[in-house]
Amino acid sequence: MIQLDSVHKSFGDTQVLNNISAVFEAGKTNLIIGQSGSGKTVLLKCIVGLYDISDGEIFYNNRALSVMTRKEQKNIRTEMGMVFQAGALFDSMTVEQNISFPLDIHSQMTKEEKTDRVNTCLHRVDLKNVNKLFPAEISGGMRKRVAIARAIVLNPKYLFCDEPNSGLDPKTAMVIDELIQKITREFNMTTIVNTHDMNSVLQIGEKVIFLSEGYLLWEGSKEEIMDTDNKKLNEFVFASPIMKKIKF
Repeated sequence: MIQLDSVHKSFGDTQVLNNISAVFEAGKTNLIIGQSGSGKTVLLKCIVGLYDISDGEIFYNNRALSVMTRKEQKNIRTEMGMVFQAGALFDSMTVEQNISFPLDIHSQMTKEEKTDRVNTCLHRVDLKNVNKLFPAEISGGMRKRVAIARAIVLNPKYLFCDEPNSGLDPKTAMVIDELIQKITREFNMTTIVNTHDMNSVLQIGEKVIFLSEGYLLWEGSKEEIMDTDNKKLNEFVFASPIMKKIKF
């Protein structure tokens, strides 16, 4: 579980996040949605510790991030997995080397143990016979699967996904969404997905928070989002082509 308690973030005189309080539960897909400039990317970076917050507190299973020692913060980062928007795979490394990279840094595994772990993760994301291929030799959807495999290779407690469906066709995006949800439940991870894709919201939005101009204006489930009377959320939701079809 990750808890945000009155989180603020400013850059100079510009206030980007204002009094954000929310709880992200383990075993559920938690989504952060909002328009570009709403603050959702900044919030995600604050949660993972890439940005220091200006005020408030972030708790990881009741552990306050701000009072952790450097060693404790380093340890908790080994409990995190990250899927970046563009995949962020190393072009000069094979699929196997990319997935093994976190193990090389944070584990004492033997070469054979690393290979076994890599193969386990590849199997979990339904990829076969790609170990020795380079990212340029596989499709965009396969690269996202490799990124997910790398993110879970250390058995993380927390999984963060920044626009995981960016650049994917709708069918492949649906497969990636389902994979993220299945892995979340299987490993009981606290998963937070930053997205503007309403298909993802409708498919895996077990907990959704909506940001607008740095404020948290609504939170609920994918079922509740259809019945909200929040004007700004409705404007965001029904601007999506898929939602227009549902509405009309």
